[in-house]
Amino acid sequence: MNILKLLDKLSDDSFFTRQTSRSGTLSDISAFGKKAAVAALPLGLAGLMTTTAKAETLTDNVPGTAMKSALTDALQLALTLEYLEDEYYRLGLNAGTLIPTADRTVFMQISKHEAAHVAFLKSTLTALGTAPAAKPTFDFTAGGNFTPFTNYQQFLILAQAFEDTGVRAYKGQAGNVMSNKTVLQAALQIHSVEARHASQVRRMRANKGWIELANGGNMPAATNAVYAGEDVTLQAGFNTATAFGAAAGSAAYDEVLSGTDAAAIAGLFIV
Repeated sequence: MNILKLLDKLSDDSFFTRQTSRSGTLSDISAFGKKAAVAALPLGLAGLMTTTAKAETLTDNVPGTAMKSALTDALQLALTLEYLEDEYYRLGLNAGTLIPTADRTVFMQISKHEAAHVAFLKSTLTALGTAPAAKPTFDFTAGGNFTPFTNYQQFLILAQAFEDTGVRAYKGQAGNVMSNKTVLQAALQIHSVEARHASQVRRMRANKGWIELANGGNMPAATNAVYAGEDVTLQAGFNTATAFGAAAGSAAYDEVLSGTDAAAIAGLFIV
């Protein structure tokens, strides 16, 4: 079965239309320091791709060596973050009764999406003549600061942080994939799916599906970097705060996350 047919089979959103459980009171989590192995991550796109393409189509769409390098660096970072999400959800689903029965169907579907993204990114990098990066060794406790596989509320907190990070970082590095129309189209398609993941997990934590100001919504201080800069209300010279109020104005536009910041956040969970 090719990747395109596989994704068609996995993209049933009916799982995301039902009501989901809401979290109770969150336990306090101490903020952790920036001890990440950021150097292990190539700077580039934190977005994710879903469609497939022939090798000659991918390479013919890249006009020069420099642009191809930016494109492949973008895909390598995307792959690293997809490895992270793929392993995180797989471990969560395998952690006994961690995920309540009512919520398992949601995370089983999200997990299938992430696995498909990994497969696509690896095949695309290979088609471009670049070896896919090896999967890093992850520490989802971030040095003992989290216990996501024994505490469901912490599992949801990190799931929200990972999804919100990916959505923002993708936009920040979109220029790196614009040289290749085939990959760009796939990036736009997967970006909306990842945003749906983020919105779904946020609602499972009794949060709004969107971000207002720089407030992640009942998130520990350790995740502040994920939401820094989301309070911007000036868009192309238009002051959204004046027209709609600061909260609504900021929520109407998601802000980007730089490749450096995305790598720093992901690196906190890489050994």
